[in-house]
Amino acid sequence: MANDLDIKKDYIIKKSIDNDLSSVVKPLIKEIYLFSTLLSGTTNIDENILKDLKEEDDLILIREINKFDELAIKVTTKNGLKIGYIPEEDNSIFSRLMDAGKILSAKIDKINKKDKYYQIHIHIYLVDV
Repeated sequence: MANDLDIKKDYIIKKSIDNDLSSVVKPLIKEIYLFSTLLSGTTNIDENILKDLKEEDDLILIREINKFDELAIKVTTKNGLKIGYIPEEDNSIFSRLMDAGKILSAKIDKINKKDKYYQIHIHIYLVDV
């Protein structure tokens, strides 16, 4: 038994020296799926931002109290470029979770062109740390 522990310890030390702990340490962060929705406010997205968006892109959710909605959640790219908002009819639970210190994230599911604007369908996740 003691030999097994020494072998595993040596294996972990070698992996850490080689910077390859992914086979030893499991990720400590898990995303829990909560909801899917279409973003609102996408009619004003700059074409340069749109051309760089693709399915599965990670998005950032930011609480924003504005004159239209005190529970607003702005959605940005990882570079901080605004692409829209969580719709007002969907944001009350998510804004309360964020106000309570919970971390939420999102990913693009689909992007569809409709006439002169784009529909951006996203999935919202609770980040469990």
